[in-house]
Amino acid sequence: MERVFAEGDRVGVLLTEPLGRSLSGTLDYRAPEGGCGTGDFVEVPLGPRRMVGVVWGPGDGSFDMARLRPVTRVLDARPMRAELRAFLTRAADYTLTPLPAMLRLATRAPGLGESAGMRRVYRLSGPAPNKLTDARLRVLEALRGFGGAAVTLGEICDAAGCTSSVVKGLVKAGVIAEEDAPRDLPYPDLNPAAAKVQLMGEQIAAAAALTAAVAQGNYGTTLLKGVTGSGKTEVYLEAVAECLRHGRQALVLLPEIALTAEFLTRVEARFGARPAEWHSGVTQTERRRLWRMLGEGSAQMVVGARSALFLPFQHLGLIVVDEEHDTSYKQEEGVLYNARDMAVLRAAICGAQVVLASATPSLESWVNAEQGKYTRLDLGARFGTAELPEMRAIDMRDERLPANRWISEPLAEAVKARQALGEQSLLFLNRRGYAPVTICRACGHQVGCDDCDARMVEHRFLKRLVCHQCGASKPVPDTCPSCGVAGRMAPVGPGVERLAEEVAERFPEARVAILSSDLFGSARALKEQIESIAAGGAEIIIGTQIVAKGHNFPLLTLVGVIDADLGLQGSDLRAAERTFQLMRQVAGRAGRAGNRRGLALLQSHQPDHPVIRAILGGDEEAFWKAEADERRAAGVPPYGRMAGIILSGPDVAQVFDFGAELARLDGPLRRIGAQLYGPAPAPIARVRGRHRVRLLIKADKLAPIQAAVSEWLSQVKPPNAVRIAVDIDPQSFL
Repeated sequence: MERVFAEGDRVGVLLTEPLGRSLSGTLDYRAPEGGCGTGDFVEVPLGPRRMVGVVWGPGDGSFDMARLRPVTRVLDARPMRAELRAFLTRAADYTLTPLPAMLRLATRAPGLGESAGMRRVYRLSGPAPNKLTDARLRVLEALRGFGGAAVTLGEICDAAGCTSSVVKGLVKAGVIAEEDAPRDLPYPDLNPAAAKVQLMGEQIAAAAALTAAVAQGNYGTTLLKGVTGSGKTEVYLEAVAECLRHGRQALVLLPEIALTAEFLTRVEARFGARPAEWHSGVTQTERRRLWRMLGEGSAQMVVGARSALFLPFQHLGLIVVDEEHDTSYKQEEGVLYNARDMAVLRAAICGAQVVLASATPSLESWVNAEQGKYTRLDLGARFGTAELPEMRAIDMRDERLPANRWISEPLAEAVKARQALGEQSLLFLNRRGYAPVTICRACGHQVGCDDCDARMVEHRFLKRLVCHQCGASKPVPDTCPSCGVAGRMAPVGPGVERLAEEVAERFPEARVAILSSDLFGSARALKEQIESIAAGGAEIIIGTQIVAKGHNFPLLTLVGVIDADLGLQGSDLRAAERTFQLMRQVAGRAGRAGNRRGLALLQSHQPDHPVIRAILGGDEEAFWKAEADERRAAGVPPYGRMAGIILSGPDVAQVFDFGAELARLDGPLRRIGAQLYGPAPAPIARVRGRHRVRLLIKADKLAPIQAAVSEWLSQVKPPNAVRIAVDIDPQSFL
């Protein structure tokens, strides 16, 4: 039962943005006229500003009641449920994040305080005139990019980079319709019985187990491990259907926006209507609509990115984390959290089921299933007549390639054979751009970012050098920035753009498509390219890791991995796991249609490496057991706890001095048996002009690492220019 506060009562309000350590908790106010309740969204004064917050409970009483300012108003929004408040509190405690920053994740919708009503929207309505100005052409392209959705004037102007008069001119010309529409509309109902799904073999048993778990209406986590093409999606959609039958809401998390369009089509075919979407490609208008409709229970299913976990579900009954192993589920900036782990936490609080689906699960999930914490369901065969691809290595030590070539003769011959049969080939290289390094042949200087300790990557399509750490770019220099010699700058190593040049030279008649996230200005453009490839619009596909994330190309029968050794370099404790996952996922794109078995060729200079042998051998359980044994012996996750501390600031000496002071005060860490390593320069020691120093904490599995880290950091106040980022369970060590 939520507490109700009468007018004038002391209430504690949590604001939706951090205001520094001194204001990291709730602030006391007096309840407004008409009172308010726990969970209410309110507007409150703070100095000269008006800020949005949530009534978190009674005030703490430390501030003189006579000096308290009243809450300005209660906003027209459904109060935040106790379940969501508990989730935010526990997530903040686990990640050592200030609670206001966590609350901010749950309020990323525009116009929270606006009342429901009508709004003016715009959409395409008539043919475009033959002659268009550049500005008008940008407006029409922007509207097409919204996929036919009605959008606000501000959204059009932002997307097209124009003034409102350009849009109004097109309205007068009859090209764009201007109309009033309800500000927020419920989403169409999804019908669990809209389509009859034919499951086969192991799918039937797996779907029955999942639907039975959902029907119980309580918490549980299931690892759905199925080889690529085994029908995992259809199986967990049966769990979604069961969730809808019980009147509860479902959330499906996807690791990549590019997967959303194909998945939405499958959901619509299964349930007769499209679910709601939540990701960076969704308009602000749709964000507001979804946020409010979820709160009113008028949206049954959400398909989204990791931040969808913080939406105000009213009756959440199921969370699916598709491709649960994917590293994009870890938020690496701002609030540092892993969506896979937070999904389990939220489900445990609200009594929902979790399905973690993957062909190559994370070692953490594999171990939890082995230890009985998660239920495990296996799909060991592809759906229908499709077979798993044959896997072979090409020993690059035996190949004699020219310096500017990367495709071996055996791989080239395999590509030509697929061309002759009218089938597709995929050449995979996990490097964006043209070349990873630009070097001066005169002095050896490698062009780096001005603001980061990172080499700039040449993007020939953009005619720029780009820093993949901070996004800065600059023209490719004609003269060396170090020695001043002209005409000696040269690209070193391949990226997908450079590989495309070799493909054009060696297969001049082939239709080629490149799939790399940096080559597409919008999710719509990427979607169109994927649809074109699936329809046979390319014979040779060149792609980065974006191609490994669940796409289905029926004509694809050959996968060639240009550099299978790339992920094995460095000291990352997850290097073997990630290489194994990526190679198996990429290889799994081949032969999914069932008319011919696929072939995966891995070019490697280390074909005898244990990871390469495991990939080729296909004995996944043996690989996971060996990897688990190594982690257990080292006492690292998932058999130990780790926390990364990154200190950053403009003055490298000041940052190091502060790191050294923290290292001297490590008593709270030693008391729980934890070990502290560092301070030491981070592998990328400067990003956006800020010097970075890393400390690493390692502790036993059951050690109370969060409490110890909190006590440790509270002993000393950092200099004003120094920032502290705490990463519990780090996935990256850069």
